[in-house]
Amino acid sequence: QVQLVESGGGLVQSGGSLGLSCAATGSTARLPVMGWYRQTPGKQRDLVAHISRGGVTNYADSVQSRFTIARDNAKNTVYLQMNRLKPEDTAVYYCNSGPVPVYNWGQGTQVTVSS
Repeated sequence: QVQLVESGGGLVQSGGSLGLSCAATGSTARLPVMGWYRQTPGKQRDLVAHISRGGVTNYADSVQSRFTIARDNAKNTVYLQMNRLKPEDTAVYYCNSGPVPVYNWGQGTQVTVSS
């Protein structure tokens, strides 16, 4: 079983930056493609970026050129650097395998972007 713990969220002004981390523990041998998802109240959880073990990345159109996903396979950690943040990026951010989540969800980390 894999446990996921997200961290790094917070409050930031529009145009600012934040970096998120996701640490995986447990049965982490050869974590597959990993992704970052986000969810706002009353809406479904959407995939915003994912990265293969070899570093191939894919982004949702809404975050392309502003967000960067990265991973450290030795540390079983996935990162999301978010630049030029917009109020519509406000959400709880989660990590999981991607593009199909197969692990239990962590608690997520809240990102709030003020206008």
